[in-house]
Amino acid sequence: MRIAVLGGGRSSEHDVSLTSAAAVRVGLAAAGHDVVDVQLRRDGTWWHDGAEVQLRAAGGLLGADVAFPVLHGPFGEDGTVQGLLELLDVPYVGSGVLASAACMDKLVFKDLMAQAGLDQVGYAAALAHDRERLDVSGLGLPCWVKPARLGSSVGIVKVKAADELDAALDLAFAHDSRVIVEATAPDGALEVECSVLGLTEAPEVSVAGEIVIASEWYDYAAKYTPGGMELMVPARISESAAARVKELAARAFTAAGCSGLARADFFVHGETVLLNELNTMPGQTPTSVYGKLWAASGLEYPALLTRLCEVGIARFAGERASRF
Repeated sequence: MRIAVLGGGRSSEHDVSLTSAAAVRVGLAAAGHDVVDVQLRRDGTWWHDGAEVQLRAAGGLLGADVAFPVLHGPFGEDGTVQGLLELLDVPYVGSGVLASAACMDKLVFKDLMAQAGLDQVGYAAALAHDRERLDVSGLGLPCWVKPARLGSSVGIVKVKAADELDAALDLAFAHDSRVIVEATAPDGALEVECSVLGLTEAPEVSVAGEIVIASEWYDYAAKYTPGGMELMVPARISESAAARVKELAARAFTAAGCSGLARADFFVHGETVLLNELNTMPGQTPTSVYGKLWAASGLEYPALLTRLCEVGIARFAGERASRF
């Protein structure tokens, strides 16, 4: 296959995206594919081989059979680039416009999961134009203030005392006009993740892994600094809790309408399993979890990337078979 790998983008996760895209290119080349490097600069322009890429509706993308948008955060993981690829008429890896947008917005995602009956920590919405209506009385302390539509732990603050809340909101609102405030998981809860692969209606789920960190919480440095975290596979949870994690990961993936790939994040305390989020384009850096969990499940990285491209092409074909 000829595969266009997109990296960079306009978000604050530009550099992480470039690192992820480089790993994907190496993996795809190892699988024998023809890889096309497409870099999205911070100004929003697309470049390949030293020249700006000219994009035309229904014109494809550099002759690629499928695009792999290894983009994180706004203007890449939130449905915007997915919509552009739809207009270009190019199959692509990952979820479509709606699922990408819904999972990127933590408030929308949590509302969807609550409607689907999946257990989560308590949360409240804070909106820049209506900040005074925020009610966190039921969340307790400490709580977590997060920009609703960013990833990689950017802009997150752990609030330990009530007088710290306003400053935390100021920081989060500097990143996003929509902010979520979340309760803390039960004391002693483990951070557990699993990787999901496949079409919306029939996803496969990897073995569950446990995130072990030396820092207070799983921040940007812990995620992307070598040695910042240790992935324990399998997670140190009971067989029944592990089965519950896999079940909820598949249910969340389907309920959100995801396709291709996602990393599902949980808090596990004894037999209690709480869904935290779905990341529809998880990192592919050397420290990232998604590929490691599939390798631990018997699917090595080059083969995994090939599967993801095949799923993207299959989703494209299935959707084009419908008459809109």
